[in-house]
Amino acid sequence: MKTWTKWLIVGVLSLLFGLFVLANPVAASIAVTTLAGVLFAISGGFQLVAGFGEERGTSKALGIGLGILMLLLGVSLLFHPLQGVISLATLVTILFAASGITRLIAAFQMRETSFFWPMLISGALSVLLAGYIIANFFEIAPSLLGILLGIELLFNGIGLIVLAFFLRTARGELRDRLNAKYDK
Repeated sequence: MKTWTKWLIVGVLSLLFGLFVLANPVAASIAVTTLAGVLFAISGGFQLVAGFGEERGTSKALGIGLGILMLLLGVSLLFHPLQGVISLATLVTILFAASGITRLIAAFQMRETSFFWPMLISGALSVLLAGYIIANFFEIAPSLLGILLGIELLFNGIGLIVLAFFLRTARGELRDRLNAKYDK
């Protein structure tokens, strides 16, 4: 199977999974939270083992403390996924607001450049999105993570499909250039 075909298949699958996730974003949000819980629990376990392996001192205490916190967070997300969805949605909303504010500040530092307006619009949209989520939090929060995952899968799928066709076209153009070079 050619490389571009593999990328095309992965892109189409990502696009289909994105549509599937957007069809039921609440279930996808719970799945994301459960996966985050598993990863935090595993990471916390490894951190605990690493912390106990350290020599005495601050790094040992910090390693063990961080491991316990990560393990507890993972277990909490696993046993209380709906509360975890709300917590993670809150975190995502805070990140949208913080990144938007940061881009707004950066935009005003770029006032004299051609990058001012794109940066300003990007920051304003992130802040407005965070405001919209906050204003409608209890309606949006259960499905927010699923919607974001679905949108990411759609964009990823589109990007991979474009990459596949680029690789197909680029390989053909490269072959044509090499043939033209050696035919002379």
